[in-house]
Amino acid sequence: MISPSGAGAYRGLAGGAKMRAFFDAACLVAGQGTIVQPNQIIVVPRISSVPGREARARKVLRWLVERRIVEALPTTCGRGPGGMAYAIADGARRVVQRPERLPFGQPINGLEIVTERCIYTPTREFAEEAGCPECRREIGTVLFDSLETWMPGETDNFTCPECGFEDDINGFLFIPACAFSDLAFVFNDWAEAGLLDAFVAEFAERLGFACAQVRVDC
Repeated sequence: MISPSGAGAYRGLAGGAKMRAFFDAACLVAGQGTIVQPNQIIVVPRISSVPGREARARKVLRWLVERRIVEALPTTCGRGPGGMAYAIADGARRVVQRPERLPFGQPINGLEIVTERCIYTPTREFAEEAGCPECRREIGTVLFDSLETWMPGETDNFTCPECGFEDDINGFLFIPACAFSDLAFVFNDWAEAGLLDAFVAEFAERLGFACAQVRVDC
């Protein structure tokens, strides 16, 4: 079981440059404890169409389970429709900067894996800005407008309107990080704990692609 949230757990919301990807269900308050605000840290490969994404998702999940970072079977500890996710496990303490901020004992705490084409943008300090890695010019308005053709899969690429440089849309510059892909790993209420750089690097190596981290505060 790779996508415990079920089909359509995330979607791109149309509206020109305002397209984003969030849960269809509202982010719920996690309950009492150390979590100040419900959040997600989303690890996304920096490629629009991941070859063999279901198999890669299973490979990463097996690795996370073997390291006791998440549990092997999904339970109702997620935030998407149906609420199914892979619950946090003891090994998660070894892969974050602040283990005391992990959501142990909270009803929402698990990993959800999304295998549909989606747009991931942060909720903090997000001004829809983007840069071209070739000419270094600001192209955010045009790029985010182009997501209306990216989302239905008409193209994976974007062409810089200033210099003509073309690449997968993930190859452009985003501060803070954004990502666009048909595969993502959503860690519910892990953002305050902060994933270690070494863990994200190993995650990317297992997945086979460099990864972005996108933070969403619900």
